[in-house]
Amino acid sequence: MKQEAPDASPAAPASGRTTRRSDTTRAAILEAARERFAADGYERATIRAIARDAGIDPSMVMRYYGNKEGLFAAASDIDLRIPVLGAVPARHVGTVLVTHFLDRWESDDVLTGMLRVGVTNEAGAERMRDIFKAQLGPMVVGVCPDPADAPRRAALVASQILGMALARYVLRFPPAATMGRDELIAWLAPTIQRYLTAERP
Repeated sequence: MKQEAPDASPAAPASGRTTRRSDTTRAAILEAARERFAADGYERATIRAIARDAGIDPSMVMRYYGNKEGLFAAASDIDLRIPVLGAVPARHVGTVLVTHFLDRWESDDVLTGMLRVGVTNEAGAERMRDIFKAQLGPMVVGVCPDPADAPRRAALVASQILGMALARYVLRFPPAATMGRDELIAWLAPTIQRYLTAERP
């Protein structure tokens, strides 16, 4: 009697479990890395400490990310979630953008941590430059009078957003650290508005 070939399908669930374990391990590593980079900065954070925080062997961190630089790049892959401003009346874009960034800074410690790294380490500074260039730049192109001016205007907007974030959330300068949101928006929004939509001087 001819025997049927064994069904190979049970291997699929095992593969799925392996993938899920891999995804879970990666997520644990990234969470631990973000917290460690935020707390210790780039230079002081170590693969060993991050692995300990994630509850895994350091070799697993190296397996997935190669080295600390690769891990930092992955951990600092931040989505600024820039709002779509096409439907926003032109006179309100400054207020919308300032409000958005305050919401992002106040709801995501990773951003504060990356800012702290960015002002103390060149790799962190380069990462922040890349993030703002890639994500803020296209938004500015869409609202400024002359797209050729977009890089300059984006840099000016970033100087205000990052400057206030540094003063308020990292250095905690008074009264910037304690100023109410409405007052802060009222001060910053007109400047951001001018950078975005005013005619070039």
